[in-house]
Amino acid sequence: MNLAFMPKPVKELPWRMIVPVCLIATFSCVVLYSAAGGGLRWALPQGARFVVFLGAAIAMARLKPEQIKQAAFPAYVIVLVLLVAVEALGFVGGGARRWINLGPLNLQPSELMKPVIVLACAHFYSLLPAREIRGWSAIWPAAVLIGIPAMFILVQPDLGTAMMVVLGGVTVMFLAGVPLRLFAGGALAMGIAGPVAFSFLHDYQRQRVLIFLDPESDPLHTGYHITQSKIAIGSGGLTGVGYLQGTQSHNEFLPEKHTDFIFATMAEEWGLVGGLFLIVAFSLVLRWGMKVANESEDRFSRLAAAGLTTTIFFYFAINLMMVMGLAPVVGIPLPLFSYGGSAIMTVMICLGLLMAIERQNKRDVRKG
Repeated sequence: MNLAFMPKPVKELPWRMIVPVCLIATFSCVVLYSAAGGGLRWALPQGARFVVFLGAAIAMARLKPEQIKQAAFPAYVIVLVLLVAVEALGFVGGGARRWINLGPLNLQPSELMKPVIVLACAHFYSLLPAREIRGWSAIWPAAVLIGIPAMFILVQPDLGTAMMVVLGGVTVMFLAGVPLRLFAGGALAMGIAGPVAFSFLHDYQRQRVLIFLDPESDPLHTGYHITQSKIAIGSGGLTGVGYLQGTQSHNEFLPEKHTDFIFATMAEEWGLVGGLFLIVAFSLVLRWGMKVANESEDRFSRLAAAGLTTTIFFYFAINLMMVMGLAPVVGIPLPLFSYGGSAIMTVMICLGLLMAIERQNKRDVRKG
């Protein structure tokens, strides 16, 4: 892309990330137009949200990593307070209490915790002396940072978001150098506690796990989502049945066709070609994010960049596994693609912070 004629601030933007992100968002609007039966009720708000949050992400790129680092713990406390406020002031939607009404905006604080937990854990490990990384003092503070918000989110109930928060924090722990034997011990403990934890799940959450283990046991009721999703994906074949021609979504066989199961909606009409396009586009974004992490000189920036990038990866990977029956249905949307503002906001916050870190990396190179 020739940017010679553009102003310097525009030329310095990470176009290798912005272009695929814009292509993903545009493709989302195209699919949402079809999912609505050839209407703009989902595509137009989705496009408007993306433009607003992209502008916010570009503005965030002006931040310095040191400012982000200093804001990590205060942001964690603020979001934690909001999670408590959800229990007292939040309203119920879809059987869960996850949102706070702020007038024109319904805020879902649990979404904000996904990037914030990464920043908080990265800040903690940037302060921890290297000699203590293999000791107990490297484990319990991070476990508390991760566990408290995860428990509040589970109470809402929102198993998928709680899982994302835990994955984001644990990823930073792993990247910080916490010994593998401690992760193995944690995995063993979780395996032992699994049956007990299963008994505390809500009925619908237990049904999702059981259907994942045996998808054909109840194809017309609890297994309906996965059954219809597989039918839609399989019927798309190589190139799809054609734009605006998807029968599973247009005839209302596919539930949540514009949110959690939008990949199945797309795959039916665009086939394997559409799926590969999304995978390649997301791969370019993730590759850029890991490059930012690799080029970061200070510990906080390196851990934060890698953690934020893997947060986007978990979004993408878990949703694809979910709609293909490779993981239980846990309500994880496809980032930048599923309808809704919360997931777009989270991903664009991650990208805005990554742009800020990359900007500092370029400054360091020029100084060097």
